[in-house]
Amino acid sequence: MNFPDSTTSLGQIETKTTCLSLTSGKTCGEALVTLLEGYGVQCVFGIPGVHTVELYRGLDASSIRHVTPRHEQGAGFMADGYARVTGKPGVCFIITGPGMTNIATAMAQAYADSIPMLVISSVNARRQLGSGDGRLHELPSQQGVFAGLTAFSHTLLSADELPQVLARAFAVFESARPRPVHIEIPLDVIVAPARGMQIAPVVLPARPAADARAIADAANCLSGAQRPVILAGGGAVGAADELRELAERLQAPVTLTINAKGLLPCGHPLLVGSTQSLPETRALVAEADVVLAVGTELGETDYDVVFDGGFAINGRLVRIDIDAQQLMRNFHPDLAITADAQQALAALCATLRERPPAPVREGWGARRVAATRAAVTAGYDAPTLSQKRLIDTLTSALPGVIIVGDSTRPVYAGNFTHDAPAPRSWFNSSTGYGTLGYGLPAGIGAKLAAPDRPVVCLIGDGGLQFTLPELASAVEAQVPLIVLLWNNFGYGEIRKYMVERDITPVGVDIYTPDFIALARGFGCAAVRVDSPEVLVSELQRATQCNVPTVIEIRESNWFEQVPA
Repeated sequence: MNFPDSTTSLGQIETKTTCLSLTSGKTCGEALVTLLEGYGVQCVFGIPGVHTVELYRGLDASSIRHVTPRHEQGAGFMADGYARVTGKPGVCFIITGPGMTNIATAMAQAYADSIPMLVISSVNARRQLGSGDGRLHELPSQQGVFAGLTAFSHTLLSADELPQVLARAFAVFESARPRPVHIEIPLDVIVAPARGMQIAPVVLPARPAADARAIADAANCLSGAQRPVILAGGGAVGAADELRELAERLQAPVTLTINAKGLLPCGHPLLVGSTQSLPETRALVAEADVVLAVGTELGETDYDVVFDGGFAINGRLVRIDIDAQQLMRNFHPDLAITADAQQALAALCATLRERPPAPVREGWGARRVAATRAAVTAGYDAPTLSQKRLIDTLTSALPGVIIVGDSTRPVYAGNFTHDAPAPRSWFNSSTGYGTLGYGLPAGIGAKLAAPDRPVVCLIGDGGLQFTLPELASAVEAQVPLIVLLWNNFGYGEIRKYMVERDITPVGVDIYTPDFIALARGFGCAAVRVDSPEVLVSELQRATQCNVPTVIEIRESNWFEQVPA
């Protein structure tokens, strides 16, 4: 997180603080906007309503950009995509009641994937809370509903509390396991005077550092290993340099979760990929005498997506995680280190630099990785290889592309086959909470976060129908996102799942509209393609557009044109 650190910036904040202290007309809602500016917030997603208009009173005069989605779920997914690209919290202004229940799915996805998100909502006036009087947008306990989807959910009972509660939120985002935070402000508190409120951002705590003794123990364990393996997750996304140095020093094969793709560069000889659910990679992990798991839940959707319980760790397990409780879930460690991944890996590297590499291990990791990758690739079926060609076409035609995926067949294939060139370049909703409709709004958020990079939303026809109106949001916000629509005319993956279990498919062959006509009606460019050659030319054309481009690929046509 970047905070004001120059004399000028701090002076500006001090001036605002003085002005706010002396001007009785300033409200809590206006102070909130100034505080968010101080914490580096540049964009807010929300749909104004009668219960939130007072949050907007100070927005026009601020430096914060407001983006209006067409549904609060879209606001949450946009904030999620923005946060995954920047590492900073995505911020939403959400109305009481239905606005909050609408955004709940997006908050749950962010919670499952440890994504920083700040959701600021209104709520009924303090004297009306929990009254059951049937007030507009009333819930029995809005705060209670969202406590389970957040690091914390707080009801602001006085304007004076605001700086402290925001400081707690940004401490979570900066210094702990990042997850959504919900702050609800009663209608009478939003308009309350903010006299004397200190609105400069506070100094946030440092991320937890590893105990020196635990680092020494981990170094001893790893340096003595003959067959070490590293399992890295999204919690290590800021530690690419340290992870690479450690892997090369240990000559250890490295597997990456979906949210960790890119931590080792494409083609690195120690990169296994994200195939922990496949037999060949499971065998590699099972034969390791020491496994280092860093910033990973060791959860089902990264290690057992085939749901057979076949992933096993037989060697000693060293775990590093910023969340102490997570260290005790799924696989119990022989050595547990509560620490920020970057700090802990840097300390491990520093310790191991003082020791000579184990000669018996020289070259073992690269040879084992090459054999594993070859065996994995040999097992891919024709549809998987054809969809791999689709993703390879995207990355070759659009250098530096960020691919934001939904729950759709090419994304499932890419989770196995694709090696991202850099961190924060491949993410999707098929892991963790696993929702549909994520890709389009999350892609909008990603493009807003990285306007100079190409961003592709890879989504299926079923998922796109969940959040299709967000095309209007992208046009309105002038976000030239590329939407690559994989159309198999229904819920194809679920249909296949039902057939494999001898269940007559019901509810999966849904009506599919004319997406090209719909996209053009929203003001987007739109085209249908069937081959890699045409796709490349249309991708290049799309990068020159100032509006979103929808490129439809019909699955059957692609498979005919691009056999394995």
